[in-house]
Amino acid sequence: MPSTTAEDLRDRGLRVTAPRLAVLELLDHGSHLPADSIVAAVRQRTGSVSTQGVYNVLGDLLAAGLVHRIEPAGSAALYELAREEKHHHLICRLCGTVKDLPCDHAASECISPPELHDFADIEAEIVFWGTCPACQYLAG
Repeated sequence: MPSTTAEDLRDRGLRVTAPRLAVLELLDHGSHLPADSIVAAVRQRTGSVSTQGVYNVLGDLLAAGLVHRIEPAGSAALYELAREEKHHHLICRLCGTVKDLPCDHAASECISPPELHDFADIEAEIVFWGTCPACQYLAG
């Protein structure tokens, strides 16, 4: 997956700022991160930045389509770089490890509601839950 750059920010009408670049760089090297981890890492990279400032950056990047948020039931929201190819997620219900699963079908074939009820901009997220090998080993 190609890195997201300052040019990508400009292409979407966003100013290039140190916090935005830090969030994108962080997500380029590790995905499925909760906001609190992103805040801590961005502070390490840029110095002083408020928690709200990082949430604002995440909101801007989400709105621009550069970042994707998954919201697993019972867990904090997780962030990753948006990708061209659709994928699903497999999450360990014990430790929270997240793995990407490729979607081999067109998005409309993956999941489509039987009725739209005049809703617009519909999207779906498929999350599979299980127990990862490490947790199986620890439990066994």
